[in-house]
Order: sequence, then C-alpha cells, then structure tokens
Amino acid sequence: MAFTAKDVQALREQTGAGMMDCKKALQESDGDMEKAIDFLREKGLAAAAKKAGRIAAEGAVLAYNDEANKIGVLVEVNSETDFVAKNQVFQDFVLSIAKTIAGENPVDVEALKSMKLSGSDRTVQENLQDKILTIGENINIRRFVRVEGVVSTYVHAGGSVGVMVQFETDDAAAATDAFKVMGKDVAMQIASMNPLYLNPAAVPADVIEHEKGIILAQMEEDEKMKSKPEKVKEGIVSGRINKYYKEFCLLEQAFVKDDGISVAKYIENTAKELGSAVKCVGFTRFARGEGLQKKEDNFADEIAKMVK
Repeated sequence: MAFTAKDVQALREQTGAGMMDCKKALQESDGDMEKAIDFLREKGLAAAAKKAGRIAAEGAVLAYNDEANKIGVLVEVNSETDFVAKNQVFQDFVLSIAKTIAGENPVDVEALKSMKLSGSDRTVQENLQDKILTIGENINIRRFVRVEGVVSTYVHAGGSVGVMVQFETDDAAAATDAFKVMGKDVAMQIASMNPLYLNPAAVPADVIEHEKGIILAQMEEDEKMKSKPEKVKEGIVSGRINKYYKEFCLLEQAFVKDDGISVAKYIENTAKELGSAVKCVGFTRFARGEGLQKKEDNFADEIAKMVK
C-alpha cells in the first residue's frame, strides 16, 4: 500500500513521533496507518493514540434535550462549507430534524427521511431537497443517537463537537441546579478529553490484550526491562493497563476542573450534596466530520479553470 507525505504528517500529528520515524513506520507497515501506530508504540516512540478520525467535513453537531419528556438527541448534519453551517436557515433545519427524531423515534437515517419534519407537512427528505436547492450545497444527514431518560448535553464551538451523557437519578435531583451543573461539567469533560469507554468494564477484552501485547513488545525493546523476572513484568503490565483506564475511561479520568479527584468521585460528591443516587450510565460524543474526507481542490487549478 503506497503512502504520501500527507500520510507521514498525519501519523506525526497523531503520535508525536519524529518525521523519519513516521516514514519508516509507514514503510514497515506497508502504508497501513493503524499498523504504523502500533509499530511506533512498540518501539517506544509514541503513546497510545485516541485514533480520532480525520475531521474533514463541515456542518454541525446538535444536541437536543427534551427535559419534559426525558428524551435526548444527538445529531450530525453535514454541509460542504462552514459558511452554510453558520447560516440560520441551516441551523433551524438541523433543530427541526432533532425534534423529529425525538418525537418519532426513527430506527435509522433512511427511516427518518420518510417521516414528516417537525413543524412541516412535508417529509424530512422533501425538506432536505428544498434546502439543497435553495442553499446551493449538498447537505447530508449523517447520523444520530436518541435516548430516553435523564440526559445532559453540551455542544462545543458552534457544533464542532457534541456530547450527550445519560444518568440514572430521580426527577427531583435531575431538576436541581447542582445536577445540571454537574451534568454539563461531565459533558464538557467528554468533549475535551475524548474518553473511549465509560469504565474499565466497558473496555473490550481484545483491546486489553492488544495493549498488553504493545507493552510486552516495548519491554523487549528495552535492554534493562527484557531481563526482569516474569512476575515483575506482570506487575508493570498491570500498572500500565491501569494507566490506560485512567486515560481512556470516563469515570477513571482525572476531573478537568479538579484533577485531585476522578470524574466518578465528582459525580459521587454531587450525589451526596443532593442526597440522591446519581449514576452515569453512558455517553455519546460526535465530532463533526469525523472519519469523512473533504474534497481538496488545488486553488491554482481552480483559478485556471475559471479563467478558461
């Protein structure tokens, strides 16, 4: 598999490794980005990567919380340019889509498109086609998540990242200012720190085995470590796995507003203050355009085409 200078740069941005090390890693892995990351980690040249997709599409992520009916929605709608994403017509359309999802509970995007848009007598698909014609850009409803229950939401930087967190608690606690502040804080934590899992129990066994393999490979690269007794190595592996949990599991992460406590402890402290049980049971984080590749036009070629 061939790779380009852009691939080398992307690998460097993801891992923080040197340019030549990244080039060698891509050569050794035949251009496979994931294998290249593992190669660098095994050589001790890179930390664990969050593996966020390449953010390359415009549009917006919107979080909608219908507190009265206990329904939360997180939806991503893509456009071709940031200019359109900031347009009030586009934003109102995305909000109407979120309200439709909340009210109609579609099973997927295709089912959503066939439903009547909230506040309209026409379908979501018909309204979508109208917006494409009037705005003059391709618009795509990419994905959504709908949950029932108590949720907290947060949207960062005009829709670049959206988060929805699910909690289990009673109605009285959920209505308090203290709970709402805590819920928003946890949602902001997710937006900022990008945890991959809720807690250690949620991490798949194959992911842990993969991490253990990386750690053991790193030890084999270290002359001082490779000769240590197996029991010592096992202790080191266990310690590194616990460190992995603290980095990638939400409830194990250090709370960003007070790194002396974990997120789990922060939630626990709020529950004590409220005198009610509060449990975080899940979350969803959408980064706008994550995993999508935006078309890149050469500016000089574009001008040349216009001249012709």
